[in-house]
Amino acid sequence: AFTDPRHPRVTVLARGKAGWAALCRLISDAHRRDRDHPVTTWDALAATDGDLVVLAGPDSEIGRAVAAAEHARAGRLLTHAKAALPGDAFFIELVCHLAPLHQARSTVHAARMFTLADEHRVPAVLTNAVRCADREDAVIADVLDSARRLVPLGRHHLERTGSEEYLKPTLDMVAVAAEITCLAGIGTAAALLDATRTLADDLVLDPEQDLGIGSVFYPEPEVLGVPASRAAAELRARCEAGLGLRGIAPTAEARTRLDDELALIGRLGLPSYFLTVAGVVDLIRDMGVRCAARGSGAGSLVNHLIGISGVDPLRHGLLMERFVSDRRTALPDIDVDVESARRTDVYERIMQVFGPERCACVSMAETYRARHAIRDVGAALGLAAGEIDELAKAFPHIRARDLGPALRDLPELRARRLSQDGGFDGLFELAARLDGLPRHLALHPCGVLLSDLTLLDRTPVETSAQGFPMSQFDKEDVEHLGLLKLDVLGVRMQSAMAHAIAEVERVDGTTIDLDAVPHDDPATFDLIRSTRTLGCFQIESPGQRELIGKFAPETFADIIVDISLFRPGPVKSDMVTPFLKARQGWAEPHYIHPSLREHLAETCGVVVFHEQVIKIIATATGCDLARADVARRALGSHERKPAVRDWLYEHAARRDYEPAVIDKIWAVLEAFASFGFCKAHAAAFAVPTYQSAWLKAHHTAAFLAGVLTHDPGMYPKRLILDDARQCGVPILGVDVNRSDDMYRVEPAPDGTPGIRIPLAEIKGIGTDEVAHILAHRPYASLTDFKTRSGASRPTTERLVTVGGFDALHPAPTTRRDLLLHLTDLDRLGRDKRRRTGPELDLGLVPDGPTRTGLPDLTDVERIRAELDILGLDAGQHVLDFYAPFLADLGTTRARDLLTRRNRSELLVAGVKVATQTPPIRTGRRVIFLTLDDATGPVDTTFFEDAQDPYAATLFHSWLLVVRGVLRRTGPRGVSLRATGCWELGTLHDAWTTGGVRAVHELMAADAPTVPAPARRRVLVHASGFKVSPYADLRPAGDPTKAAPRKLWHASPGSAG
Repeated sequence: AFTDPRHPRVTVLARGKAGWAALCRLISDAHRRDRDHPVTTWDALAATDGDLVVLAGPDSEIGRAVAAAEHARAGRLLTHAKAALPGDAFFIELVCHLAPLHQARSTVHAARMFTLADEHRVPAVLTNAVRCADREDAVIADVLDSARRLVPLGRHHLERTGSEEYLKPTLDMVAVAAEITCLAGIGTAAALLDATRTLADDLVLDPEQDLGIGSVFYPEPEVLGVPASRAAAELRARCEAGLGLRGIAPTAEARTRLDDELALIGRLGLPSYFLTVAGVVDLIRDMGVRCAARGSGAGSLVNHLIGISGVDPLRHGLLMERFVSDRRTALPDIDVDVESARRTDVYERIMQVFGPERCACVSMAETYRARHAIRDVGAALGLAAGEIDELAKAFPHIRARDLGPALRDLPELRARRLSQDGGFDGLFELAARLDGLPRHLALHPCGVLLSDLTLLDRTPVETSAQGFPMSQFDKEDVEHLGLLKLDVLGVRMQSAMAHAIAEVERVDGTTIDLDAVPHDDPATFDLIRSTRTLGCFQIESPGQRELIGKFAPETFADIIVDISLFRPGPVKSDMVTPFLKARQGWAEPHYIHPSLREHLAETCGVVVFHEQVIKIIATATGCDLARADVARRALGSHERKPAVRDWLYEHAARRDYEPAVIDKIWAVLEAFASFGFCKAHAAAFAVPTYQSAWLKAHHTAAFLAGVLTHDPGMYPKRLILDDARQCGVPILGVDVNRSDDMYRVEPAPDGTPGIRIPLAEIKGIGTDEVAHILAHRPYASLTDFKTRSGASRPTTERLVTVGGFDALHPAPTTRRDLLLHLTDLDRLGRDKRRRTGPELDLGLVPDGPTRTGLPDLTDVERIRAELDILGLDAGQHVLDFYAPFLADLGTTRARDLLTRRNRSELLVAGVKVATQTPPIRTGRRVIFLTLDDATGPVDTTFFEDAQDPYAATLFHSWLLVVRGVLRRTGPRGVSLRATGCWELGTLHDAWTTGGVRAVHELMAADAPTVPAPARRRVLVHASGFKVSPYADLRPAGDPTKAAPRKLWHASPGSAG
């Protein structure tokens, strides 16, 4: 419990439905008064008319007066509180934690509080002011107090005087009651406990009647201009109009599907839901913001017709039952993707339309994971800040409870000998015990609540750090409370595509309607099949590039399949290989049974989609699709799966399926169903996937400018710049008169569309500083810039160093000349400020720099400056400086890998641009490492047998040499199975002093120093899917520490 020593504290409890509403509003009001220090008042409590119960305990004004032996003052305070609240709404709270004599929470203090209550005829109850479940957790409370107060643990900083604040057994509380009543000489322990129990019973809230659980509270349709009685009719009218707008012929199939969906929506009472979501989507599009639906909602024809989803479910064979049905109790869930750069604008518009009484954001409790736990425990123990930082960054982003196992399992941690040499055992033990505990409340990245006018009666609301009203409940809580949660996701790829469209119109005057682009463009599919898909939504990762190289998609439907194949279920079930063999004609498609052929024909007999699982279950058992979806969901539960198996075997046998066939059907369902991918979701994802590839194929410079500006993918900007060069797009350096606040398309000297690096990439420059520079352009010289731009000295010096004034002061003037000139301008400026007479004659300011004859910056100095100031090696690749060494060593460049033989052993080198640890079929940890060597990305794979001696180098270095065996998979698929990894600088130093022989000796001597564990942990899902506990995590290390900023991507996520 949070205790602010500056304010007295009482406990406020809700009584019934009205009390719950009053408590929610009281909390909201307190946070509205002061976001950082929310407090309430007696007047606010009094205004609740007895719907709330107030307990005045040891931290109240009354309790503090009693502890200070101010008996008369305590009586006056109690009288005031009693007068402010109804008789049955105010209680004295007795707490005994065996504190030292007379202090708050001592037996004497509790007895005196009891006496005071008796004198003033105020009822008293007994609590233990519980903070911990068990006595042993008291030290955890101390650590949390230390973290909150930003002080180290120590006797003077502890808020507790013992370890009694835990959930005590009944007999222990009986003993406490006996001590208090005996010392006070009032009543009996039984009477005190009875009074406590009576109050507790009175405060029990009924989930349905008091909290509204089981009901749904949609915004009134009138908010969107539709009378409540007309909601169903309005929905049908919009759908009928949508048939024409979407170009869907009113066939019997379409009519039947539409009628069935509208009937289902009506039975479930959901017309207002669909109209509300459609209204929000209309609001977003009216703002000129790109918007697209994702998730299973794309399976609804109604969603398509009223403009929510851009995917035609009839064309792609999608199911409404995967989204909503009579048998599903959960509310429908529609996710809406918007441009990430406009997400807050969208939030503000939604808030404006629906108002604060109906709309708020969803919160999420940030819980302790390993790194945060290490930081807070380390600070509590008084460790130095630098030591804490290094220790925390040594770990990947794992659960705090996994600290101990990680020290044993992960070779990069064993190499540091943290558990043997560091003396950190106590820290790790405490940190592990923080696992899962809430650290702070944060704004959910996408959840928006929409309700009727009772929203503030159902959830307390506070203001988020971003300024939005935010429910204190998370996404699961609000769904239980019947509040409509709409996920409005800010997707950087949508912003990147919007940027590209705007650039094309700005430069060429061509307006692109990306949603109207045909889905059969040959150039787009040529690009996808080439695997040159860096920057493209969903298909840029190493695994996806390898997959599309083997798959060679030819149609939009192929993209849907590709997105679904690259998921744990097909990988675990080994469905990818048979699909590709059948797809390429190397094997005949295999169907489990002829009756299932129509469901599996599009994927060559392989189960890829959830929708296929649903259809298989329905066909095999004869049930409807809604019941089949219930069975599919149950397959992910250990407890429910056996019942599904029995049911399936029984009903399939009744339909004359042979036992062997039923066995095959069950084997596929058991292995795949709970880990498959929803085809509707894949279809929704396929739209921006295709659109991004179309833009890259037809407007490469504009698209990559959008990618660089909004950073949507898994790779750093420097790799995207290299990819642009490979695509024939020139990269134009920083220029004070041409660079903008974002990446822009600009013709190169030969007329080719190029990409100009923006001012915003300069280290340390602020948004306002960029805006001021842009507002005062053009500049005639460095002197003019210094006089009018308002830029700081560090910013101006950095602009000079990276060539921002090269166009204004071309050769033979050098950047060193300009830096000296800048120093002269600063000196003249200081002299001017010292003058007490007339202002300095501007004629004294030199028009341009004096040529000093000093040599210009070398190539090495220029690239170092770019890496330091831009975080990009924009003018020249950093690997170029190692070219003689790499040639002597015999490394292979990325562009040459396709010319090498399968299974040949190679050396590659490059800048680390991405690491991933995805789940794989064996449940072991695998590390995917991508290097960039200026000719393209090199994808390497480290299995566990290669991780022990090299993982620390892999995660904590940025220039690497990797040895491995080439793996060719299809005409364009190529990767390296790594067998070794070394820091490039270390090998280069050895080469400098001893030649290639010294390098080979160093590489040969690099062997494991710590034996690998015989067995590592594997997590097993209900479906049998195995996964490493260290899979799918952000890796260890700190990219900004050892390498220039932005050299590799800081985000663990994808473009979506």
